[in-house]
Amino acid sequence: MDKLELAGVTDGYRERIRRLALFDPLFDLERKRSTDLNGQPIDMKGLGLLALLFFFEQKLMRQYKTGVKQLASFLKKLTENVYVLDDEMYEDLARTIIQTFRPTTGKKRSYSFYDWEKREESAIEYSLLKANDFDVKTNTQYYTLDEDGLELVFATKEFYSEFQLSINQLMLRKQLEKGEFAAALKQINEMRIDVETLEERMTRLKHEIQRSIISEETFERYKQLLDDIYSRLSREDEEFKELREFVNETRERLYARDVHQKEAKTYELVLKIARELESVHYAHSALLDKALSLKNTTLVTAQESLYYTGLHSFNFDQDIVSYIVSTPLPLEAMKGVLHPFLKVEENRFWSPLAIFAEQNITEEREEKVGPRFIEADDAAGDDPYRTWLMAKYKELMQLFLEAYQLGRAQTLSEFFSYLDDIGQSRLYEQRYFYDFWLIMHQRSPVQHGDMQGEEGNTLLGDALVLLGGNVLDVQEGDRIIRKCERFSIQDMMITVREQ
Repeated sequence: MDKLELAGVTDGYRERIRRLALFDPLFDLERKRSTDLNGQPIDMKGLGLLALLFFFEQKLMRQYKTGVKQLASFLKKLTENVYVLDDEMYEDLARTIIQTFRPTTGKKRSYSFYDWEKREESAIEYSLLKANDFDVKTNTQYYTLDEDGLELVFATKEFYSEFQLSINQLMLRKQLEKGEFAAALKQINEMRIDVETLEERMTRLKHEIQRSIISEETFERYKQLLDDIYSRLSREDEEFKELREFVNETRERLYARDVHQKEAKTYELVLKIARELESVHYAHSALLDKALSLKNTTLVTAQESLYYTGLHSFNFDQDIVSYIVSTPLPLEAMKGVLHPFLKVEENRFWSPLAIFAEQNITEEREEKVGPRFIEADDAAGDDPYRTWLMAKYKELMQLFLEAYQLGRAQTLSEFFSYLDDIGQSRLYEQRYFYDFWLIMHQRSPVQHGDMQGEEGNTLLGDALVLLGGNVLDVQEGDRIIRKCERFSIQDMMITVREQ
């Protein structure tokens, strides 16, 4: 047989074996010879699959505290008319199933096989159950389905997990068209789990891209993979939009037929479907943004790291000098080899017009030449304008605290209204009023202790003393306040709390 045909047969052999390996724990359970009190053999493999479906249902219902006792109770209700077992035997049965899916060593299950694609011995690790929570008081461990467990559950439905979300969307539309609203709500819960699984996969893919790109071929392969993922997510997003429109139309149609009065439970179920579908669509939209970020950021970063890795591993003596010395090259080829390492031609010259440029004339004293900030001198504290401004800031703080005690300064707009009521509208027509609140916002949270030891030398010193042991929090609001023609300021939310 041709080598190309052999390669086509063995291509993706490891992934196929991995899907088969997921069923191995079920066959391990089948090999366990367990009987009930009457000596009747127990279908361990079937109960193992039902246990996985039980954990899947618990995940759909967001019941994350599921352990041995909960599984034992489920098995008891399931088999009470089939097997004769006491409570202790049911707990042992549940513990055996859980330990088969998740070994007590804490390590993942392993499956050894011969890789016919790479022609070497290999092993695959997988995990059907993972620890989810632990109750210290009762010393109880809770479990939930891991990604491989979800894949095993989905595999029993005979379709690939990559297309699980698209298939669920088609099923949801059929259920809504038939009026099966209860089944549709459950379908939406499955779609939410699919979105969470996709999010975990994309996070691992991001780490894998940053870790595994070592060549241009690998880079192109991941780029094509991300393009496919983005295309599929885009199609799913369009389907989500159509489903939401369909649900809204269904809700309006039922409302027009007075179903909300005749069948309140059905209408309430439709409203819940609309809310849950919107929530899943929102999470899926975040995945779409994440895929775009992976395309635009992660791949570019990985390519840059690949470039700098090659740059650091470049050896000039070995890659250039030895090649030139050992291989006789014509002069034209020598120029081509050396050209990337030669500098651009530089000519130093100056224009005669430079003598007419502005000159910096300085005296023989310590003075900085050129653009600079004005430095404060020792006499700044005696500046009359500074003293006046400190008094005005203190007056504003006092008025604000009085208004806040009256409950009329929760926002800056309320403080404006308070100033209008007490006849102090002239204050917000001054520039220092807006400077004061901008400084408060920049330094928020503000407290008297922040400026301990320098109150007398700062513009805010006298104002912050009025706060005492309290802390002033200032946060941005939504709208713009325009109370006079000259100035405007963004509204602020103001809180005074104890330190």
